[in-house]
Amino acid sequence: MLLMTTSDLPLKRIARGKVRDVYEVEGERLLLVATDRVSAYDVVMAEPIPMKGAVLTQVSAWWFRQLGDAVRHHMISADAREIAAEVPALKSHRDQLAGRAMLCRRGTVFPIECVIRGYLSGSAWREYAKDGTLAGEKLPAGLQESGRLDPPIFSPATKAESGHDENITIGRMREVLGAEVTAELERLTRLVYTRGRDVALKQGIIIADTKFEFGRTRSGEILLIDEVMTPDSSRFWPADGYAPGRPQPSFDKQPLRDWLDVERHAGRWNGDAPPPKLPPDVVEATSTRYREAYRRLTGAELAVS
Repeated sequence: MLLMTTSDLPLKRIARGKVRDVYEVEGERLLLVATDRVSAYDVVMAEPIPMKGAVLTQVSAWWFRQLGDAVRHHMISADAREIAAEVPALKSHRDQLAGRAMLCRRGTVFPIECVIRGYLSGSAWREYAKDGTLAGEKLPAGLQESGRLDPPIFSPATKAESGHDENITIGRMREVLGAEVTAELERLTRLVYTRGRDVALKQGIIIADTKFEFGRTRSGEILLIDEVMTPDSSRFWPADGYAPGRPQPSFDKQPLRDWLDVERHAGRWNGDAPPPKLPPDVVEATSTRYREAYRRLTGAELAVS
């Protein structure tokens, strides 16, 4: 499969994120192309991760198909043949579309990420361990790292163009979006996470936490957009090794983060761009982790054409 750090399609590119390139198809549709770029600690690495873009796109597409009866979403198609048939300008660019492109309905993105935490980990654990709070609000005493939260905690965050997102209170979210929209986004977030958590657990994966994005069409319809419960937007833990009270292994870029941590502690990288050159074994281990997440979740090997 083609390794891609950037796409080059005969459409108007309107955005380029850390991973995705976004193209305008016409007024009501967009094309999202997930490249093989990978970032860690908010720095984009120079080396691509084979199959990463396809994993992110096809995991999201798989979830959209599972969730179609529960929530409206933006996916029209993630099949390269169907996309090329829908958008004639792309017929000779199937190599860039294969596996990694998604044709979507267009909407205005709400400027809040809808984070939901079913287990206490990451930045939430660090804040809790220090202050007993999450986004400044008190949590019960005696919680463990990686411990299950019942019910899950809805924990919105600001969307940062650069740097880290910031956890905010639901009250602050109401100030930004209004009470009605906030209540609906929390309802949808809980619905989608609960469905996804239960499906994934049957496949031996714990979705510890995840973040969703939503948008609104011109007609006012709220859509689930962007990526859904992927190894980039979620913490995927193997259920068979789960034990609270410590960090958990995960199906994501953990091999990359571990190697970068060694480089930082050894003084060979200061944490800023440019990053160090990734060894081939780190690239392959990271790719393997992503592909294993797809296989475990869907029960099939990832094949793209």
